[in-house]
Amino acid sequence: MQTKDKIRVLLVEDDLNLGNLLQDYLEMENFEVHLCRDGEAGFEAFEAGTYDICLLDVMMPKKDGFTLAKQIKEKNQTVPILFLTAKSLKEDKINGFTIGADDYITKPFDEEELVLRIHAVLKRTQGDPMAQKNDETKFKIGKYTFDYANHALSIDDDVRRITKRESEILRLLYLYKNRILKREEALVSIWGENDYFHGRSFDVFITKLRKYLKKDSNVKIENVHGVGFMLIDEKN
Repeated sequence: MQTKDKIRVLLVEDDLNLGNLLQDYLEMENFEVHLCRDGEAGFEAFEAGTYDICLLDVMMPKKDGFTLAKQIKEKNQTVPILFLTAKSLKEDKINGFTIGADDYITKPFDEEELVLRIHAVLKRTQGDPMAQKNDETKFKIGKYTFDYANHALSIDDDVRRITKRESEILRLLYLYKNRILKREEALVSIWGENDYFHGRSFDVFITKLRKYLKKDSNVKIENVHGVGFMLIDEKN
């Protein structure tokens, strides 16, 4: 689906400042972004390229987002579409979903929320891109063997049974190994929402996992202050 592990995004937004801001932010999040300023240019880009998801503004010159979405769906029924709009009228949302939109976010919105929504849409429509990196249920973490399916973490002859939630968090950390797992993304992925109480539970589980992994000094879970956590495996 992706080239060099990057999600390919067609972003069609006529607001110059917002378009540039979203392109820069998404590219920092490892997306590959093609930005167009109007609906006609957006359709030309779609015909010429291959994209994993389309982010379309609704009110645009030359061709509005709804018209563009219809044309995109005529060419490719499966490509997901997420509308970006200042409109919040029920009729507009119904119109968008009738055309075939997969999600709808109303301006102003938080860039982190947009990234989470993109991943959620891709997970529903094409499978979780992070999970596709490793379909196995057994992982090597330093000297440890992590059996996700059986909730077991072993080193040498020492086998520890861990909880289902601990397994889910450790697997997510592994999929982001040596990269930052953002706190908000982890909470939405594991609990389905980002709130204070789930955040406290998440911290408790991280503390437990650190204790479980302490027999290998090359493995550690680092706290990236204000951002999230990173599973470090110095040997891999």
